[in-house]
Amino acid sequence: MAGRAQGKKALVTGAAQGLGAAQAAMLAREGAQVVLADINIAGAEAQAQAINQARGAGTAYAVKLDVTQEAEWIAAIDAVRDALGGLSVLVNNAGVGVRGNIETCTLEEWHRGFAINVDSVFLGCQKALPLMKDTQPGSIVNISSIAGLIASDTMPGYNASKAAVWMLSKSVALYCAKMGWDIRCNSVHPTFVDTPILDGIANSSGHPKEVVMGKLARQIPLKRVGHPDDIAAGVLYLASDESRFMTGAELKLDGGISAM
Repeated sequence: MAGRAQGKKALVTGAAQGLGAAQAAMLAREGAQVVLADINIAGAEAQAQAINQARGAGTAYAVKLDVTQEAEWIAAIDAVRDALGGLSVLVNNAGVGVRGNIETCTLEEWHRGFAINVDSVFLGCQKALPLMKDTQPGSIVNISSIAGLIASDTMPGYNASKAAVWMLSKSVALYCAKMGWDIRCNSVHPTFVDTPILDGIANSSGHPKEVVMGKLARQIPLKRVGHPDDIAAGVLYLASDESRFMTGAELKLDGGISAM
């Protein structure tokens, strides 16, 4: 079934690479216009150019966005309004890992993780809703993690920040429903996915990437690490009208980890 996002106007954060780039490309392939936002504007522009070459001029645009900064969110939403004339899909994808266990995680790392992983979602939802109200139906998709549902002794900062995204998504969903808006909000919870983040993990471990990938895959019942398109497909579903009765929910794309 083609055109699953036909006519949608989307903003994807953290879209210069990895999950965000895959999400933007899939939404565009299914008929959406997309603004790719990232603090790495050169990367976002390159991804937008590739989409336009494949789908035609005016399909994709790029905007610089530090997701932790309120003023930059306001400017980004203004840019979306100018480029697309409205906003029907917001994908809060930008995020980072948070290093250290409860003894070694620094307060600086804790604050940085919450700023990028949680403040960004709060600001994105808050600043996008006024424009989304004018372009209903709408869908907000917040990228959390399976680590927001299942804890680990090694990453309290990441667990806590991604759990906050999960619960914030439910609050936003209930608020929109209470206001009578046709705007849904759901969270997505991936497990390990083959993105540049895994390259960094491999480099810091001192082991070849294939060795690290093998170790991660053995923790997953399906015995493989996810592909960015596995997550993008879930985002597409939530962005499309196929999920019009789904709000305040969590979509687990974890290869079966949460079933264990």
